[in-house]
Amino acid sequence: MQVQFCKLKNKKISENVEKINILWYCNTSRKGEDEMYSSYGRGYGSRGFGLEDSGSLVWIIIATVVAVIGGIALYFTFLSKKNENKYTGFLGWMYDFLTFKKMIIENILRILYIITAIFITLSSFALISSSFLSFLLALIVGNILARVSYELLLVLLVICRNTTEINRKLKDSSKIVTQEPESKE
Repeated sequence: MQVQFCKLKNKKISENVEKINILWYCNTSRKGEDEMYSSYGRGYGSRGFGLEDSGSLVWIIIATVVAVIGGIALYFTFLSKKNENKYTGFLGWMYDFLTFKKMIIENILRILYIITAIFITLSSFALISSSFLSFLLALIVGNILARVSYELLLVLLVICRNTTEINRKLKDSSKIVTQEPESKE
């Protein structure tokens, strides 16, 4: 009798909590307001990756399959070695870009260096009110450290570019060299 009463009491409590959650959810979810704090149907505000709809998951699966098939098809048709010097203009640029012959990271690093240098310079002026010495240190040392770190990254790119160029020249020179004629004895 005691166990059955306990089950009935727990059932009644859980029904009341469910009603409170439904009422709270209906009162607070006006066009997205406070929706993330609602515990009805989603746990305590955890929304996952927004994949509550099965439609979103279907699109992600379709996108993955199309990307894999398209990538493989592009690799074996457009990016094959036989097409190396075939394309000109935009397609030539695209071929070089997709085969990583053209690297865009060098330009990105240069832009990031300029942004970093401007940020360091301007933010160092915030220190001028506290200490002129700290202002000068941040201005000079900060810009020098930024320059050195970006130069080290660019050195890696130059090494990569030079290694690629040496490799290309070695391949070209091996094509030019012909076999020596056999000597008659």
